[in-house]
Amino acid sequence: MSKIKNLTTFDRGIILPGMIFIIGICLFTVLFPSMAESVLNIAKDFIFVNLNWVYVWSVTIFVIFLIYLMFSKYGNIKLGSNDSQPEYSFFSWISMLFAAGMGIGLMYFAVAEPMSHYADEAFAGNHYINQAKNAQLYTFFHWGIHAWAVYGLVGLSLAYFAYRYRLPLSLRSCLYPLLKDKINGGWGKAIDVFALCSTFFGITTTLGFGVVQINSGLEALNVVPETSFTYQVIIVAVLVTLAIISAISGVSKGIKVLSNINITAAVLLMLFVLLAGPTVYIIGSFTDGLGNYINNFFSITFNTHVYDEKSLPWFYNWTILYWAWWISWAPFVGLFIARISKGRSIKSFIAAVLILPTLFNFIWMSVFGNSAIWTDFHIADGALSSLVNNPEALMFSFLEYLPLPSVTSAVVIMIVIIFFMTSADSGILVMDSIATKNSTSSPTWQKIFWGILLAALALMLLKAGGLKALQTMTLITALPFAVIMLFIVAALLQGLFIDYRYYQQNFSVATIPWSGSLWKERLKKIISPKNKASVEEFITTYVTPAFTELQQEFLNNSIQVDIRKTENPYGIELEIAHDVVNNFLYGVKVQVKKVSEYLVEDENLPEYGSRKTYYPVAYFGDTREGYDVQYFTKKELISDVLKHYDRFLKVISEESNEMFISTESNEEQH
Repeated sequence: MSKIKNLTTFDRGIILPGMIFIIGICLFTVLFPSMAESVLNIAKDFIFVNLNWVYVWSVTIFVIFLIYLMFSKYGNIKLGSNDSQPEYSFFSWISMLFAAGMGIGLMYFAVAEPMSHYADEAFAGNHYINQAKNAQLYTFFHWGIHAWAVYGLVGLSLAYFAYRYRLPLSLRSCLYPLLKDKINGGWGKAIDVFALCSTFFGITTTLGFGVVQINSGLEALNVVPETSFTYQVIIVAVLVTLAIISAISGVSKGIKVLSNINITAAVLLMLFVLLAGPTVYIIGSFTDGLGNYINNFFSITFNTHVYDEKSLPWFYNWTILYWAWWISWAPFVGLFIARISKGRSIKSFIAAVLILPTLFNFIWMSVFGNSAIWTDFHIADGALSSLVNNPEALMFSFLEYLPLPSVTSAVVIMIVIIFFMTSADSGILVMDSIATKNSTSSPTWQKIFWGILLAALALMLLKAGGLKALQTMTLITALPFAVIMLFIVAALLQGLFIDYRYYQQNFSVATIPWSGSLWKERLKKIISPKNKASVEEFITTYVTPAFTELQQEFLNNSIQVDIRKTENPYGIELEIAHDVVNNFLYGVKVQVKKVSEYLVEDENLPEYGSRKTYYPVAYFGDTREGYDVQYFTKKELISDVLKHYDRFLKVISEESNEMFISTESNEEQH
């Protein structure tokens, strides 16, 4: 048994029930596709018709909550310690957001959705202009801020509790303020099993539809003679193999490189369509559409179409389906976004996740969708709108009306292929993370296992016609997760409230460091050179003796204190260890900054010697912002340490700070 444990990092409480449910549902939809689709459609229709308000209110609350956080006092809180920095460049980060969040969908629906709204009976009878404007408005609505608010909420909550509270990067951690230690029990495992199944179903169905579009594109280019299951097997085998290789190489290499390539190719394709298509019309319609979206934002957000029965089927099959689809994908996309977002502030995270992808989606959908509608009305004589029931072929049919259709179709296929791979490999990493409770040392065979399972079940469902049934199952599971996400909102707000109070905790007035009795000595320090040697002398002369004297006095009071040198040149730390709460730490390190060239040349200012000045800075174990201590005496340093220790004792004594001060213990337990 010990050998088996060493071969895998799977958590049995997650992987076993998850695999039983995943394989059971897939086998049911494969063996009884018609029955499965019929039963699941009945359940879906009941939910969409009678409980659609749950989706509408949930998504609306997510949008309002994130916008509030972005402009609130909590916006400057970091996803990580106060001094943490982003791991990835802004371009790479945004590229990976697209790749994981909406990659294949952007290609699949760029033409298909606007054309479907344009041709739908719900808008039939309107003038061409109104039909085109409605098509753009609702495409913006479905792919805009509301969609990214769903992803953003889960991603923000995961990143916050994982990097700020040092909890596992797991969906269960999002409910820590409400469940506390229960997240390690049955409730936590149930949430992770749900996240695993939801992620697997969402990726499987999306990859299945992506394979169909790739096959259709290859047929349009005469690379393969037909759209058939045989060619789909070959496509899946090749692409999943590449996705596994990318997943094994990790986020920093495979996914990052592929995402950067793909976003560049997508932008170039979009610019080509903009220039080769009706350019003036596209730019004008985008401008008009953006204004139309802003003007109608609140009315379409709360619109349940209850007064317009003719449009209710459209409402259920588009808006509610989209809200359910985004929610069902939120565990997967949220986990992936969280993995790549450490070090960003809440404000910058929300602004980037809500606004930039939304703006790009609007431009993308305007360029392709509005071009297609214009082409259908002015050139194709309705040929494109007649293909709305064959969405995988619509993009390629549209490109036939532009120059170089073979080249652009090939680029589309390449983009879809790379989006396929980035969705698959990020999905592999996320599922392995869920099933192992965020293990960082999973063996390679586990990533291969997830890739093979994805490919095998996707092909089985494609062959048996069960893909639609599985998609319906995914949409149904979105209802309970929408309720879970509302609890996540409450938990995140509680965590932020405690976080803010913790860092705003006032000191007791224990010392007043600057004393007029020492003004001559302090003046000498102010005008003396600020170089490495002076800082080293300060730490040797004042800091080390102060810490040593404190250590002895603490020891006299039966409190063990450790003093140690740090990697920072001349740095030194004093630490008091605790078993239950985080350790108390007070350190002094060297910092350097550049000074203005004018100051160096000014003869009536202290001697700088160079453009660099060095000074000692105090820092603390909870990463609060430190400050310059170069003018402190030994007694003032002792007093300053005691001031922070007094604050530390007051903070840990408050019950409301319990979950924030015990994060290191939490990390060890999990």
